[in-house]
Amino acid sequence: MTFGEAFFGMSWLDAIIRIVIVVLLMTVVVVYLTYGERKVIARFQMRLGPTRTGPAGLLQGVADALKLLCKEDVRPRNADRWVFEFAPYLTFIPVFLVLAALPFARDWGVRNLALGMFFVFAVLGLNIVGVLMAGLGSGNKYALLGGVRAAAQMISYEIPLVVALLAVAMLAGTLDLNAIAAMQESRPFVLVQPLAFVIFLTAVLSELHRAPFDIPVAESEIVGGYFVEYSGIRWSMFQLAEYAALWAFSIFGAVVFLGGWQFPFGDDWGWWWQLILTLVKSLLLILLIFWVRATLPRLRMDQLMSFCWKALIEVSFALLLVNGLFLYFGWSEIILAVVNWAGAAAFLGAIYLRAIRKPAVENLVGAYKHAGVSPP
Repeated sequence: MTFGEAFFGMSWLDAIIRIVIVVLLMTVVVVYLTYGERKVIARFQMRLGPTRTGPAGLLQGVADALKLLCKEDVRPRNADRWVFEFAPYLTFIPVFLVLAALPFARDWGVRNLALGMFFVFAVLGLNIVGVLMAGLGSGNKYALLGGVRAAAQMISYEIPLVVALLAVAMLAGTLDLNAIAAMQESRPFVLVQPLAFVIFLTAVLSELHRAPFDIPVAESEIVGGYFVEYSGIRWSMFQLAEYAALWAFSIFGAVVFLGGWQFPFGDDWGWWWQLILTLVKSLLLILLIFWVRATLPRLRMDQLMSFCWKALIEVSFALLLVNGLFLYFGWSEIILAVVNWAGAAAFLGAIYLRAIRKPAVENLVGAYKHAGVSPP
């Protein structure tokens, strides 16, 4: 029996209480994720980051939120009023619905859905509607270009994201997120499906418009992208949706690949240990995403789309085929893990050679030639 049912005898009241808790927790997490990202990126760049507002700058996120709430909400004269004003809500609502379906610990969530993974797939696709509405309704060519870029990017990278998660669902035999986490008591799925995890993380970076896939919101190219005309509280809603989605994807990845609340000793040490496990694992994924942002340069639009359609989709479907063969013939999970680790190593090695090392060498050779010196 849940909290609301025990004390009030009403399941709908229990759901409302859980929703309020998730909203409050999400707001606090988003405020300190913005602070954390600025501190982490500053450390990578040998800076200090926020230090002035509050002790060690801990109130910087709160100050930014209050500033945005007090700023004037401006709507361009040539904007489509209703499309422009409703776009932030349609961007945020799908992210909140995803948070409502995620298990933070055993039976700790708004609702445990038997098709939880399918629900996440379905709801996340609605985010594209809000992004396109923001780009089209602003009456700005840069916003329109950012919205079209974002829609093309999100539609493309949803394919490998879904296929990689289906590969895990094939091994688990269910789409229930609680059941998937419970199956990882002895080992997390990332040890068996590392290639699926690499594909998942790459597609998540693109879905969140994080570097090196932040082309739809590139300040140096399209001055901020699809929400360039927004200000005040509506702009803050886009920021809230972005960081809430970052947190939601990290919780989702922790549950599906890292064992969530189950691994290790999830059932042995009580609910508080389960909650700590999930939050710590999600924090590790968030730090990894920040690390990628501080390390890799932004791709061009043609490079981004080519990487998806010519590499990522093919690798994800190959992974699905390999998993199907192993399940059909009943081969050992250890052999499947070895094949996946080999595939992940080959995939990451190809990315390094083609996307990182080769351009760096070409740039170095070009610099030597520009200086009139023969390269060594």
